[in-house]
Amino acid sequence: MKMVAASKLKKAQENAEASQPYAQTMAKIMARVAGNVNLGGNMPKLLSGTGRDDVYLLVIMTSDRGLCAGFNSNLVRFAKRQINDLRNQGKTVKIITVGRKARDMMRMGYGNLVIHHESIASGPQLSFDDANKISARVLDLFEKGEFDVCRIYYNTFQSILVQKPTEQQIIPFSLPESKADNDNEVGDDVGAPYDFEPEQEKILEALLPRNIGVQIFQALLDSAAGEQAARMTAMDNATRNAGDMINKVTLQYNRARQAYITKELIEIISGAEAV
Repeated sequence: MKMVAASKLKKAQENAEASQPYAQTMAKIMARVAGNVNLGGNMPKLLSGTGRDDVYLLVIMTSDRGLCAGFNSNLVRFAKRQINDLRNQGKTVKIITVGRKARDMMRMGYGNLVIHHESIASGPQLSFDDANKISARVLDLFEKGEFDVCRIYYNTFQSILVQKPTEQQIIPFSLPESKADNDNEVGDDVGAPYDFEPEQEKILEALLPRNIGVQIFQALLDSAAGEQAARMTAMDNATRNAGDMINKVTLQYNRARQAYITKELIEIISGAEAV
């Protein structure tokens, strides 16, 4: 399993890294357009929001399979802490699970909050269509007024040894803090006097739904790479632990065998002397 995970990790890591330039450029374009408009009645609700933050939709993404150490459990614990914080604030929480492990782990104590489960492809079969299925479900619920704020929870792939549980808000869209503070390069770009054609409102109407799909797809790719990295590390540790256990048991067996042979020899010698 370690060798299989290592081979899958290379491809998953390449896919995750290849998608980053598009996702980052999309976020930059969104920040540029959104930074040059004034929120008003004509703004898309995906940008301006509903004006409330009473109902939260949380999309929790895990793997379908286990044997990957704390990859899934760490994320679910992180999500549960956020759920408890929101409920303590009087918010209503709804959950969409992605991956069988998320569905199974959320059943205990939070099963009544799960409104939908989405099964997706894994490994090389993961495609943008999988992200589109999730984003279509989220957008449909938003159009029906089922929630006010949507956040996704997934493991960010940082390295083979580190997969960090991450929370990201996708509805309503908001400018990252670094784009509005002291980052001169990005800040000048957002506030630059660009002319947009068609109007910013129409551009946002087209880009905002696509941006949700892009961010979900990026999260799925990160999660897929992190899963393989965690599984490879877990199987490597399991192999080492099994080797240590085999050596320990072999030593005990040899000692017991030697003691039994010595006992047999003593009995034979004692019997011969008695005769």
